[in-house]
Amino acid sequence: MRVHFTLTRFTALTLGLVLSGAATASEESQLVEAINAYRSQIQSCAGQASQELPPLTTDTRLILPVSGFGDLQEDLGRAAYPMVNVQAINLSGPRDAPAALKAVQESFCKVVLDPQFVDIGVSHIDRDWRIVLARPLLSARLGDAQVEGQKVLDLINSARTQPRQCGTQAFSPTTPLTWNATLATAAETHTRDMANNNYFDHKDRTGGTPGDRAELAGYIAQQVGENIAAGHDTPRKVVDGWLASPGHCANVMNPQFRELGAAYAVDPKSDAGIYWTALFGTQ
Repeated sequence: MRVHFTLTRFTALTLGLVLSGAATASEESQLVEAINAYRSQIQSCAGQASQELPPLTTDTRLILPVSGFGDLQEDLGRAAYPMVNVQAINLSGPRDAPAALKAVQESFCKVVLDPQFVDIGVSHIDRDWRIVLARPLLSARLGDAQVEGQKVLDLINSARTQPRQCGTQAFSPTTPLTWNATLATAAETHTRDMANNNYFDHKDRTGGTPGDRAELAGYIAQQVGENIAAGHDTPRKVVDGWLASPGHCANVMNPQFRELGAAYAVDPKSDAGIYWTALFGTQ
């Protein structure tokens, strides 16, 4: 089977009007689920290892017409999606969702593993597919970095009160975490570094690990874990994304952790715009 594909990228600040999308059909849903499963694991892409990423959210405004692969800017001009950055993958040839995923993995892994994208829309007719990934404008009015971090703590503690399945791991309800200012300082430092230097990684630019950063801040830990996120503009969206991602969810529910510090940082010049770090620890 021969697969033809193109990639279209468009960046803007505002778009208006309305595009009505048909309900997502089975094949489209299967492809979204497969892409999210692919993102949830560390992957080798373009010679580099990716990070575990939360799932993309299906947004019907991004389900754009397949026929003719029309002008992306014009298509988005008819949508009510307040996007900052959008990329569209157009495929011709795959007969089903697994074949489409294989084509995406082979040729567009960097796009679907880009942490800045938080929403997705998929459409297809016969063997033509259109996959649109997008990052919206930041709309939430956030307060102090660590004040919002304490909201993350509250949401995590709420999640820890319930039994939860994180991928293949089952977790029982567990004790709440307490806020630790030293961990919060380390989390804010890493978050600001990611935002200002436009990267997304648990290793910082010096090669330092979460444990290294905690120790440098003065936290002597028996155990340290870290969740990071990008593109989401509220604590609720961040924690919901972590709970839907097996590795992140396991950190949230880990009964061995006792404390947490968290913070966000914004830099409009960065790809994702906003970044978050939650640093878990036990002394």
